[in-house]
Amino acid sequence: MNSSEFADPRRPRRLRQTGALRTLVREATLAPSDLVYPLFVQHGQGLRTEIASMPGQARLTTDLLPTEIERVAKLGIQAVLLFGLPRTKDEIGSENFASDGIVQQAIKTAKDTVPEMLIVTDVCMCSYTVAGHCGLLGRDGRILNDESLALLARTAVSHAKAGADLVAPSGMLDGMVHALRTSLDDAGFDFTGILSYAVKYASSFYGPFREAADGAPKHGDRKTYQMDPANRAEALKEVALDIEQGTDMVMVKPAMAFLDVVHAVKQAFPAVPLAAYNVSGEYAMLKASAQAGWISEQDAVLELLLGIKRAGADAIISYHAPDVAAWLSQ
Repeated sequence: MNSSEFADPRRPRRLRQTGALRTLVREATLAPSDLVYPLFVQHGQGLRTEIASMPGQARLTTDLLPTEIERVAKLGIQAVLLFGLPRTKDEIGSENFASDGIVQQAIKTAKDTVPEMLIVTDVCMCSYTVAGHCGLLGRDGRILNDESLALLARTAVSHAKAGADLVAPSGMLDGMVHALRTSLDDAGFDFTGILSYAVKYASSFYGPFREAADGAPKHGDRKTYQMDPANRAEALKEVALDIEQGTDMVMVKPAMAFLDVVHAVKQAFPAVPLAAYNVSGEYAMLKASAQAGWISEQDAVLELLLGIKRAGADAIISYHAPDVAAWLSQ
């Protein structure tokens, strides 16, 4: 029997035969300029404190920050996201909005080092308050939503004064974008952008981050303000509200378990830039598997980040960013 008489002339495999051909028809691409690298900054001098649950990541003092900013800039990464660890914590997180706070110092240092680097700052209260929640706590243990907004807006303005390009409210409090936009505009920072954590789930994948930023709640959890992982339609509602309030960009967090949400948000709001946060737990899982020899870290990370891009993300926040940028350059 001649098998050729049954051959189907339609052969999708024709476009998979060489690396050059596969690259030519590739639908999703990944570049260093798509990446945002999170950095943790702390007080002191000459300190690099390794984060045990996130191999390769560390808390840095601001005197070590220039070397790190220059390193990632040379790799083609154009944006960093700053998280600060205060010297002391109190009930309202005073250092959060202090002119000489750790993040405010880090912004100035980063801008002095690489002026064109895009500086994004996390605007939240969890690492700065004794309670470790994303807002002020009332006597009944519930978040005081509107009272917290005033402090978050004050923090955003202090970051803008220090030179931040984008402020990123992450507390999932009602009205947070409106509060920040109004305060920034009133203070003359109408060109400081907002990247809202519009869709932030109450996820189990944040564990390593809470060690890194010393931001775990002292009691209770965050399920009354972060989203239920079972919900997708609610994500579209949250994004719509933040767009209405004036956000410039939106974010879905975490990324890996919520790629359907990333896709749904991009489909519903195609004109709004969308970031997805490849969070600490996702990073730690891949690191642990690679260290055990179970996966190729490079192949798995590139596959995951391409999946996030393919789902619809315009930007990816990832602790793997410097590694990815180096791999892409090869």
